[in-house]
Amino acid sequence: MARLLEQRYPDAGCELDFQDAYQLLVATVLSAQTTDLRVNGVTPALFARYPDAAALATADRTEVETIVQPTGFFRAKADSLLRLAQALVERFDGQVPGRLQDLVTLPGVGRKTANVVLGDAFGVPGITVDTHFGRLVRRFGWTAEEDPVKVEHAVGALFPRKDWTRLSHVLIFHGRRTCHARRPACGACPVARLCPSYGTGETDPVEAQALVRSAPRR
Repeated sequence: MARLLEQRYPDAGCELDFQDAYQLLVATVLSAQTTDLRVNGVTPALFARYPDAAALATADRTEVETIVQPTGFFRAKADSLLRLAQALVERFDGQVPGRLQDLVTLPGVGRKTANVVLGDAFGVPGITVDTHFGRLVRRFGWTAEEDPVKVEHAVGALFPRKDWTRLSHVLIFHGRRTCHARRPACGACPVARLCPSYGTGETDPVEAQALVRSAPRR
């Protein structure tokens, strides 16, 4: 199944725009309960105004709120970003740490966010268990676990560590484009013949293809 999905999504990768670990960490925090496309719409202004953790740590809260408002929950997100930046400055000299055990001590950073940063900014393999990834691995029968940490460990045991980051991207792409939560496009799925959940969604090939979403415009 993983090989077939890899063939379907050879361009799978992080859909957040970033240039370094700081930008990816901030963008990932902002991506909660919104789309990557919307985050990409606000981060250029945010990073132009606050190019590093030191600048963001002393930012005016109202100004940050105004910039990130389009992503939703902007007051809570602005607070998270300020506390995150302050912790980076106080404990890591303004630099994003490259270890999971350090990243998860930062305000608002859990294993999911930490694994995104490790995999895409530092090249350290990690499994990112977001809602798409969790939904797909349960539908595929790879694990019955619901807890994200247990899902991470269960799926990690099935694949070589070097493949974890790539696997995460491929499954997230498939979840966003084909294997939707409410109406998966089963009839247009490359792993339909192997999937124990085939039939959960639309099986007619034409109808299913109409459900497949293209890549978001950047």
